[in-house]
Amino acid sequence: MPRYGDVDTQYATTLATTPPEDDGPVWMINLMSYREQADYEDGRETTRTGREADDEYAPVGPLAAVGAKVAFVGDVEDQFIGETPKWDRIGVVRYPTRRAFIEMQQRTDFQEQHVHKEAGMAETIVIGGQPLEVPQIINGPDWADVPHPPTDDDGPFTMVHVIRFHDEAGATTTPDHMTAYQEVAGSVAVPNGVRIDGWFAAEGTIVGDGRSWHQVRFNTFPSRAAFTTVALDPDRLAAQRDHRKTAIADTYALGVRGYINHLADSVVESAGG
Repeated sequence: MPRYGDVDTQYATTLATTPPEDDGPVWMINLMSYREQADYEDGRETTRTGREADDEYAPVGPLAAVGAKVAFVGDVEDQFIGETPKWDRIGVVRYPTRRAFIEMQQRTDFQEQHVHKEAGMAETIVIGGQPLEVPQIINGPDWADVPHPPTDDDGPFTMVHVIRFHDEAGATTTPDHMTAYQEVAGSVAVPNGVRIDGWFAAEGTIVGDGRSWHQVRFNTFPSRAAFTTVALDPDRLAAQRDHRKTAIADTYALGVRGYINHLADSVVESAGG
């Protein structure tokens, strides 16, 4: 077992044994919290930080060998909801099949690199996701035309929401209170340029702390200023109080500066669009 989280052996079995005719792409959504100083189990001395050790781990070769692609990577700038752990980075990898994820874990080149992840990672949650149908944003404004467009100092700002609803059907069915909230929030967010990169149903949490989740949502604003305008809107705040908080049992809301973002393209590609 890794030091940075508990493995859900039941979900691991599902990933490994899904029949080929039922298998298909899976998006592994990684929430990462780093050690201040890398700690190698073999006792080697190092000046690396936890983040630097994870950078050394980056399994580009093994990912390519199984046909996986990095869809999103970004640094957490603000943790608005959810106190612990403090997340440092978010990453999403699209695997062509569930079996491909297991095959990568078994590769010698991956295992050799994994020692760096063990050294650098304090805690992680890794959620297997499947794309959900999302509200259609029709004729949303071009980012050049919104009140707070991206600038060199304030570029795209992605809100990542990790959600567990009170309603146990919430992985694929959004509760009524959340739908009511979305209608109000969307009426404010769309004119400010929000783009939905992808909403995902959580089919399992392969590594974590024992909690289960229903959905993970990625919404990108043209700038932090645009997000702030939406966040402080009085109607949205009222809907959050009356509906969102009623619907949600547990959540993280993370403001992320993405430096790789092919998430929407990865979903469209898998859908054949």
